[in-house]
Amino acid sequence: MKRSVLTRYRVMAYITAVMLLVLCTCMVFKYGFDTGEELTLMVSQAHGLLFMLYLVFAFDLGHKARWPFGKLLWVLLSGTIPFAAFFVERGIRAEVEPLIEAEERAEPVGA
Repeated sequence: MKRSVLTRYRVMAYITAVMLLVLCTCMVFKYGFDTGEELTLMVSQAHGLLFMLYLVFAFDLGHKARWPFGKLLWVLLSGTIPFAAFFVERGIRAEVEPLIEAEERAEPVGA
Protein backbone atom coordinates (compact mmCIF):
# COMPACT_ATOMS: atom_id res chain seq x y z
CA MET A 1 0.00 0.00 0.00
CA LYS A 2 1.27 3.43 -0.86
CA ARG A 3 1.54 6.26 1.62
CA SER A 4 -0.65 8.41 -0.63
CA VAL A 5 -3.65 6.17 0.16
CA LEU A 6 -3.30 7.01 3.85
CA THR A 7 -2.66 10.69 3.11
CA ARG A 8 -5.81 11.00 1.01
CA TYR A 9 -7.84 9.38 3.76
CA ARG A 10 -6.35 11.62 6.45
CA VAL A 11 -6.97 14.82 4.49
CA MET A 12 -10.57 13.88 3.78
CA ALA A 13 -11.15 12.77 7.38
CA TYR A 14 -10.10 16.19 8.66
CA ILE A 15 -12.03 18.08 6.00
CA THR A 16 -15.15 16.01 6.62
CA ALA A 17 -14.89 16.44 10.39
CA VAL A 18 -14.44 20.20 10.14
CA MET A 19 -17.29 20.54 7.65
CA LEU A 20 -19.55 18.51 9.94
CA LEU A 21 -18.79 20.87 12.82
CA VAL A 22 -19.48 23.87 10.59
CA LEU A 23 -22.74 22.24 9.49
CA CYS A 24 -23.78 21.61 13.10
CA THR A 25 -23.09 25.26 13.92
CA CYS A 26 -25.16 26.38 10.91
CA MET A 27 -28.01 24.11 12.00
CA VAL A 28 -28.00 25.68 15.47
CA PHE A 29 -28.29 29.13 13.92
CA LYS A 30 -30.93 28.01 11.42
CA TYR A 31 -33.23 26.25 13.86
CA GLY A 32 -32.29 28.01 17.09
CA PHE A 33 -32.13 31.59 15.91
CA ASP A 34 -34.05 31.39 12.62
CA THR A 35 -31.19 32.81 10.58
CA GLY A 36 -28.66 31.55 8.01
CA GLU A 37 -30.92 29.29 5.98
CA GLU A 38 -29.01 29.91 2.72
CA LEU A 39 -25.64 29.33 4.36
CA THR A 40 -26.89 26.11 5.94
CA LEU A 41 -28.03 24.88 2.53
CA MET A 42 -24.65 25.61 0.94
CA VAL A 43 -22.67 24.06 3.81
CA SER A 44 -24.88 20.95 3.86
CA GLN A 45 -24.42 20.40 0.13
CA ALA A 46 -20.66 20.91 0.35
CA HIS A 47 -20.45 18.54 3.31
CA GLY A 48 -22.48 15.95 1.41
CA LEU A 49 -20.15 16.03 -1.59
CA LEU A 50 -17.04 15.94 0.57
CA PHE A 51 -18.48 13.12 2.66
CA MET A 52 -18.99 11.02 -0.47
CA LEU A 53 -15.34 11.60 -1.37
CA TYR A 54 -14.37 10.65 2.19
CA LEU A 55 -16.32 7.39 1.82
CA VAL A 56 -14.44 6.52 -1.37
CA PHE A 57 -11.02 7.18 0.18
CA ALA A 58 -11.87 5.42 3.46
CA PHE A 59 -13.18 2.39 1.57
CA ASP A 60 -10.05 2.33 -0.58
CA LEU A 61 -7.82 2.41 2.50
CA GLY A 62 -9.90 -0.25 4.25
CA HIS A 63 -9.83 -2.50 1.21
CA LYS A 64 -6.05 -2.20 0.84
CA ALA A 65 -5.47 -2.67 4.59
CA ARG A 66 -7.83 -5.69 4.54
CA TRP A 67 -10.00 -4.51 7.42
CA PRO A 68 -12.93 -6.64 8.56
CA PHE A 69 -16.37 -5.33 7.64
CA GLY A 70 -17.17 -4.05 11.14
CA LYS A 71 -14.06 -1.92 11.31
CA LEU A 72 -14.63 -0.55 7.82
CA LEU A 73 -18.20 0.32 8.72
CA TRP A 74 -17.06 2.16 11.88
CA VAL A 75 -14.52 4.19 9.89
CA LEU A 76 -17.12 5.04 7.25
CA LEU A 77 -19.68 6.10 9.86
CA SER A 78 -17.21 8.18 11.85
CA GLY A 79 -17.68 10.96 9.31
CA THR A 80 -21.28 11.35 10.49
CA ILE A 81 -20.55 11.81 14.21
CA PRO A 82 -19.20 15.21 15.29
CA PHE A 83 -15.58 14.93 16.55
CA ALA A 84 -15.45 11.15 15.91
CA ALA A 85 -13.47 11.42 12.69
CA PHE A 86 -10.64 13.22 14.50
CA PHE A 87 -10.20 10.35 16.95
CA VAL A 88 -10.75 7.57 14.43
CA GLU A 89 -8.25 9.13 12.01
CA ARG A 90 -5.62 9.22 14.74
CA GLY A 91 -6.09 5.53 15.51
CA ILE A 92 -6.12 4.54 11.84
CA ARG A 93 -2.91 6.48 11.19
CA ALA A 94 -1.20 4.76 14.12
CA GLU A 95 -2.31 1.39 12.79
CA VAL A 96 -1.59 1.85 9.08
CA GLU A 97 1.73 3.75 9.15
CA PRO A 98 3.72 0.73 10.45
CA LEU A 99 2.22 -1.39 7.66
CA ILE A 100 3.30 1.15 5.06
CA GLU A 101 6.79 1.42 6.53
CA ALA A 102 7.15 -2.37 6.60
CA GLU A 103 6.16 -2.56 2.93
CA GLU A 104 8.57 0.24 2.03
CA ARG A 105 11.44 -1.59 3.75
CA ALA A 106 10.53 -4.85 2.01
CA GLU A 107 10.51 -3.34 -1.51
CA PRO A 108 13.70 -3.65 -3.52
CA VAL A 109 15.45 -0.39 -4.39
CA GLY A 110 14.37 0.99 -7.78
CA ALA A 111 11.09 -0.91 -7.87
